[in-house]
Amino acid sequence: MGKIGIIGGSGLYNIEGIKSVKHIAVNTPFGKPSDKLTCGILEGKEVVFLPRHGVGHRISPSKINYRANIFAMKKLGVERIISVTACGSLREEMRPLDFVVVDQFVDRTNYGRKMSFFDNGIVSHIVFSHPVCSQLSGLLYQAGLSIGLTMHKKGTYLNMEGPQFSTLAESKLYRLWGMDVIGMTNFAEAKLSREAEICYSTLACITDYDCWKEQDSVTLDMVMDNLRKNIENSKKLLLKVIREIKPERVCSCSRALEFAIVTDKKFIPKKVKRDLKILIGKYV
Repeated sequence: MGKIGIIGGSGLYNIEGIKSVKHIAVNTPFGKPSDKLTCGILEGKEVVFLPRHGVGHRISPSKINYRANIFAMKKLGVERIISVTACGSLREEMRPLDFVVVDQFVDRTNYGRKMSFFDNGIVSHIVFSHPVCSQLSGLLYQAGLSIGLTMHKKGTYLNMEGPQFSTLAESKLYRLWGMDVIGMTNFAEAKLSREAEICYSTLACITDYDCWKEQDSVTLDMVMDNLRKNIENSKKLLLKVIREIKPERVCSCSRALEFAIVTDKKFIPKKVKRDLKILIGKYV
């Protein structure tokens, strides 16, 4: 069975029961990931943790090396990634401390985030109409319900740039668009995971209503308190879902590149073939 990757904040990784812990520095053709990757055994399965902002939350969403993070996961043998992320709610019915298993994304980033491994000497067009793994997402949803968490089976994630939060006008606009939750990080992870043929799912943990809900005063203390509660509930959910994951993958994520590479093999530079071998080796 391939390893299970978990991306989130540093507080998420102090999970009781993890064994054989190792911290591994991974080099990639795209530079260094956000931090060392923590590998261990949890519920009898190999897991790999990565703090997307680095330990101590020192990397801004706009500056995260998303390509290095996902490539490092692939390099260590990860086949599934559960991305745990704090977010704001754009819907009355999606309340603070609820969890949303995101099924769609809309991108509003504008600082040139690198969201593809295939932008230099090789072109690939992956199918991305359904940007998360339905199998993994379904397991997340059922696991949350089984331990009594308030879960939302679907939701559209508006990926804003940050690090500033929305203006009131933006927040109201996103509601008119039909967006459900708002965050700053997960769209790039989803795209790159699909290119790497890794099953990917986002568990969005709601800390607050975005600023559209003017009648409620949102304080940093309240948000941080909700964040801590979400982390503890996320740990319980992760333990449950890791138990439920089966070795075989029956989704199409593992074959995402099968017909996606359009560059003639003889024109792909040798260095690109070498750098991307763990992604394209079975096709090129």
